[in-house]
Amino acid sequence: MNVKKVAILVVVALLLFYVITQPTQAAGMFQGILSWLRDGAEAIITFLKNLFA
Repeated sequence: MNVKKVAILVVVALLLFYVITQPTQAAGMFQGILSWLRDGAEAIITFLKNLFA
C-alpha cells in the first residue's frame, strides 16, 4: 500500500469514529460545512451576475 491510500483510510476511519461516537456534534459540523459552501457559492454567483450585468 502506498502512503496516500493509508492516509485516506486513516482519515475515513477517524471520521467514522467521530460520527459513531458523537453523532450530534458530527451533524452540526457537517451542517456548518454545507452552510459555508453554500455561502461561498452564493457569493460567486452574485459576483458573476454583477460582473456580466
